[in-house]
Amino acid sequence: MEIDAAYENPAGLVFLTDGLHLSISNQSAFQTRTITSTFAPFAMNGGSTTKEYKGVTNSPIIPSIQIAYKKDRFVLSGHFSVVGGGGKVTFDDGLPSFESMVAVLPLALTHNGLTTTAYDMNCSMEGNSYIFGFQLNGSYKITDALSAGVGIRVNMANNGYKGSLTDIRINPLHPVLNPTAAMMSAPTFFTNAGMTTYAAATADKQIDCKQTGWGIAPIISVDYHLNKLNLAAKYEFRTSIDVENDTKVDGTGMFPDGAKTANDIPAFLTVAAAYELSDKWNISGGYHHFFDSDARMANDKQENINGGIDEALFGTEYQINDRFLVSAGMQYTNTNVTDAYQSDLSYSLDSYSVGMGAAINLSPKVRLNLAYFFTKYNKWTKESASYNGTGLTGKDIYDRTNNDVGVGLDFIF
Repeated sequence: MEIDAAYENPAGLVFLTDGLHLSISNQSAFQTRTITSTFAPFAMNGGSTTKEYKGVTNSPIIPSIQIAYKKDRFVLSGHFSVVGGGGKVTFDDGLPSFESMVAVLPLALTHNGLTTTAYDMNCSMEGNSYIFGFQLNGSYKITDALSAGVGIRVNMANNGYKGSLTDIRINPLHPVLNPTAAMMSAPTFFTNAGMTTYAAATADKQIDCKQTGWGIAPIISVDYHLNKLNLAAKYEFRTSIDVENDTKVDGTGMFPDGAKTANDIPAFLTVAAAYELSDKWNISGGYHHFFDSDARMANDKQENINGGIDEALFGTEYQINDRFLVSAGMQYTNTNVTDAYQSDLSYSLDSYSVGMGAAINLSPKVRLNLAYFFTKYNKWTKESASYNGTGLTGKDIYDRTNNDVGVGLDFIF
């Protein structure tokens, strides 16, 4: 049993040696999110009906601290980490849902007798989401083989959105206002043409909003340890969270100041088994289920999930000698979401992850841990008869990449 059980399996901590155990680690995550969108009006801005929108996430510091004190049959433990959220992602060219609203302007003007063949704009979007978890557990060895643990985690949600849609330009052919059909400011044209509603709709817009909220999740766990076999289970109850907007600027009306949005963390069940094949080699397997359909989400997105996320895991580790240990593992994730769940602001993809690690005993009381894993995602194609409500057909292909490295130190006092 290792100190990381303070999060994964608190009940199992009773099989640590007596004393104080501490682990300090950091994970660095590097992700890309790519949306490839096909929408005929996009051709009026660059010549192609297909455009790629790429968001980049670089999170070099994602800390984690775990601590446990064991005395005889009792263990008191604590854990801190980023337990949810996807870090910060920046789309330098905005998102297809924003651009599609501008892309239909030339069609609307041409339909009304003002031939328009091109548009241009500047758009960017930045979003971040972090859920910080502070966990406290108590564990007790009921028999020599069976133990149980109870705990609570305080989850603090922090979301942020910054974006802009500016400098919308079009080239309507107008005998007085634009006789050469040159590119010009859309708000200026609509103002001079007495089209106040269009002038307001195409004016520069900014978004700057932070959302915060918190909630508490009870946690129960059990562990059965007999000879070479170890069985464990943990259940985390749903965390009810409503995040409140602190909005400085909202030119879109999407984030009214003071409004609250559901942001629950779903209940979570995990079961696992490990077996020692020899004194040096062991294997393990596990299953996770997140009860997403029972968690409240913004715009009731939980109604577009068929149950929740299912994950299957397998791992193995080998103790080379007294100083070196190596490990490897893999995980398959099935998100069970539907087409209606997916959007360019938030999408979820099935995936598999492969990781490897090493541990080096620097001394009898200090161990260095190193890890790397990558995630391969399955692309999702969503075709729409009315793309972003425009009444025209369109298609989005969602994709992601993910690479993580980790380093940590374990101490025994």
